[in-house]
Amino acid sequence: MTKYQRKNGRKYDEMRPVKFTRDFTKHALGSVLVEFGDTKVITTASVEHKKPKWMEPDDLRGWITAEYSLLPSATNTRCSRERNKVSGRTHEIQRLIGRSMRACVDLTKIPDLTITIDADVIQADGGTRTASICGGFVALHDAIEKLLKSGELKENPIKEPIAAISIGMLGDDILLDLDYDEDSHARVDSNVVLTKSGKIVDFQTTSEGEPYEKEKMDELFDIASGAIKKIIAMYDKI
Repeated sequence: MTKYQRKNGRKYDEMRPVKFTRDFTKHALGSVLVEFGDTKVITTASVEHKKPKWMEPDDLRGWITAEYSLLPSATNTRCSRERNKVSGRTHEIQRLIGRSMRACVDLTKIPDLTITIDADVIQADGGTRTASICGGFVALHDAIEKLLKSGELKENPIKEPIAAISIGMLGDDILLDLDYDEDSHARVDSNVVLTKSGKIVDFQTTSEGEPYEKEKMDELFDIASGAIKKIIAMYDKI
């Protein structure tokens, strides 16, 4: 059987080129353009000096939430703006980004603050949600650093960095960091979010066709874990 040939000769366990451009926009406290190959997402962290309306007055926590959107020209056919009601997919991704950010932060150390992570996909080629989490964390980190420097925060609330990566299977081949063509034909589709110490924030894995063995799931996770360590190591170099 002929093995699958990836674009540009990329190895099965090789990520696309990853790049973070900090301070990409002017006004947000944290702003990052994150690129995984041809997937490009602008992520920002904005801070409001108030808690969500649903939070009880005596709740000592602050909050981190997220919004995600695809620009109309981000895909090869124009997608409509979600002006009045977001799709189920968008809602799911927003919740994933928000959960991931909250998992790495002690919310009691950001009292009376709401931090919103916005992820705007300007070009989509697979892995937009995992790229959004990586860029979102860097934007969050930069916003926190500015709040500490200004004295608005007394302690760093970030417990440890997080990162995310997509991984899947075409036939029996495990492929890391799938682009759109690979993802659309994948037999298994997974997204992994981990902390620097390897704790699981989220591990979504779905069989799109035939069921697969637990040994393959373990292999998917181990390859993704190695890639996430590399991404987190990049944070200190940008």
